[in-house]
Amino acid sequence: MIYQNSGITLTLHPHNLIELCFCASGSVNKLDLATLSSLNDAIDVIENHETCQGVIFTSDKASFIVGADITQFLTLFRAPSEELTAWLQYANSVFNRIEDLTVPTIAALSGYVLGGGCECVLATDFRIGDDTTKIGLPETQLGILPGFGGTVRLPRLIGVDNALEAITQGRQYSAKQALSLGILDAIVETKALLDSAIATLTQALAHPEVWQQRRTRKQAPLLLATSEQMLSFTIAKSMIKKKVGTHYPAPIAVLKVIEQSAEHSRQEAQNNETAAFVNLVQHPSAHALVGLFLNDQFIKNHYTSDKRPPADNQLAVIGAGIMGGGIAYQIASRDMFVTLKDIQKEALTLGLNEVSSLLNKQLTRGKISGQLQAEVLTSIQPTLFYQEIQQANTVIEAVVENPKIKSTVLSEIEAHVSDNTIMASNTSTIPISELAHALQHPERFCGMHFFNPVHRMPLVEIIRGEKTAQATIDHVTSLAMALGKTPVVVNDCPGFFVNRVLFPYLAAFRLLIRDGVDFTRIDQIMESQFGWPMGPAYLLDVVGLDTAYHAQQVMNQGYPERFHAIEHDILTLLYQEKLLGQKTQAGFYSYSKDRKGNTQKVPNPDAITLIESMPKPDLSITADEIIERMMIPMLNEVLLCLEEQIVATPQEADTALVYGLGFPPFHGGPCQYLDTLGLANYAQQLDKYHHLGALYHSPPLLVTMQQDNSSFYQQRYQSELPVVPSMKEEY
Repeated sequence: MIYQNSGITLTLHPHNLIELCFCASGSVNKLDLATLSSLNDAIDVIENHETCQGVIFTSDKASFIVGADITQFLTLFRAPSEELTAWLQYANSVFNRIEDLTVPTIAALSGYVLGGGCECVLATDFRIGDDTTKIGLPETQLGILPGFGGTVRLPRLIGVDNALEAITQGRQYSAKQALSLGILDAIVETKALLDSAIATLTQALAHPEVWQQRRTRKQAPLLLATSEQMLSFTIAKSMIKKKVGTHYPAPIAVLKVIEQSAEHSRQEAQNNETAAFVNLVQHPSAHALVGLFLNDQFIKNHYTSDKRPPADNQLAVIGAGIMGGGIAYQIASRDMFVTLKDIQKEALTLGLNEVSSLLNKQLTRGKISGQLQAEVLTSIQPTLFYQEIQQANTVIEAVVENPKIKSTVLSEIEAHVSDNTIMASNTSTIPISELAHALQHPERFCGMHFFNPVHRMPLVEIIRGEKTAQATIDHVTSLAMALGKTPVVVNDCPGFFVNRVLFPYLAAFRLLIRDGVDFTRIDQIMESQFGWPMGPAYLLDVVGLDTAYHAQQVMNQGYPERFHAIEHDILTLLYQEKLLGQKTQAGFYSYSKDRKGNTQKVPNPDAITLIESMPKPDLSITADEIIERMMIPMLNEVLLCLEEQIVATPQEADTALVYGLGFPPFHGGPCQYLDTLGLANYAQQLDKYHHLGALYHSPPLLVTMQQDNSSFYQQRYQSELPVVPSMKEEY
């Protein structure tokens, strides 16, 4: 070994080839400032090594480099632009030194090679990987763009169109995909990576023109005529705007910087990239999306423990409707066996058809093979008899949302399983402590609220009842993660957390209808301006007006101080007229299929007639006022839930609403949104609407936070700013 320091070692191999190994002390390699400094020092050693003939970049971890240290970046986001610029210039100077070495270089890759890790190996002359390699530049998913030369080197390596797709969509490519694109030069067995890298460099030494030409290509302007540039960038701009809209500026910024740098050399292009990066981090969406990423990591670290579901865990789902079938599919698709039980053969057929439909769609799109489809189907054992679930370790009840029926079924389940079996109810509204009254062992019971459609929605809300044991919570959260879901544990109350904060939002919508605001206008504003995937009227149609009506009665009983019957309530009128939304093809909107089978919606004349029959004041309400009136009740309820410890942390509250309700990710969640808005500004909004009732009154937590001059995420920005090693001398 000829060098060792802070996560990097240099080892001399035969033929005077030097292996540079990333070997951080933690479980993964990240590109933080300390690692970059060590890399810079290691390059000094390589440059001064008189006999070095080539350099091989490796990792001692299962993944090469998972990316830059985002926590360090978050601190830099709040630094003056000059400091962030200096940091980026320093990182680029280190990677440029790799690219400018007088000997050929190669990266031997496995596992994740993401973000800064990908940008690092783009600076090498050759890249080989194994079958586990996943490589990409996901920065746009965090509201930023690659800042270490990714927008410079990748277009010159694989072409503008491929690079724009890779970077603007934040895609991760498998080894085979990366090989096809030209990001990788070869795929070999993991155990052969080092030997193959040595062989490649040996051949490169015999043909220096090959690697030198590759290097020159990455440092020169793009090989693209002006007319070709205009066509590529015009088409890409149209597609990006259609896909991401105006709320996510990073993809368009990527396109602009690549277009701006098309005729520039490496240094000019990197300067353009740095300027664009610094500009993006000042946008609220970058802070929100990075915060959302950190929240996800917080939850996964918080719930990851030694308490895993047993290896021989036998699962059962009771109730084979759409939800039961979706849960069974999710279990089977994660390579686990599950028994699916119902009392009716027709229901079992419905559940299995749901599974088959999901699998057929994936098969048609080429995402799974016929063999995998068969394996998933055979992992689900349908039955009409409780005897088939006697050996189950975990049972998820997913019958109709009726407390009497659920209580009866839970009691029956308990009578047929062992004393160690964990039981969970997939309920969206019924209090877990109430359902637990039917059980002899309530400590082994909790809520496990999946969201529809199960295979798409990433959240599972885990509800702790009054007598639920911690071991039960540990077991079920671990199971949720094994199913590829993000669990958030909440305490029991009517509506739990997600639905509890949804209904004040829907109440605000009903009050706006009462005050004469057109529901299509509300939907348009909440979708296009605020960023919800569905406006409230469309959402109610999808949920079902009957479901919403009955759930509202539960909320009215649970929180009478804030929820009560609304005079001339559109929800009640539509329910009484049996206009129940998509399930009846008519609610706020009327629904039909076009020639391709896609659902079309238009405002329902019957709903409009009902609304026009309601007495309403002559009010003029602006778009901003609609957003404020819609969002305040939801935000207030989040504050109340935090104060009551229904949900424990802002991280869990934000993650739950983004993953469970579709709260616009570029806002980061309700707590991040309040931080961005500013609590003083929010308090002024509350004063403006105080006359509308208790839904618009200040929660005690807001008053306390204002008095303490605090925010939800201020601790994220309190760490000491990193210092660029060469800043004093060069910047």
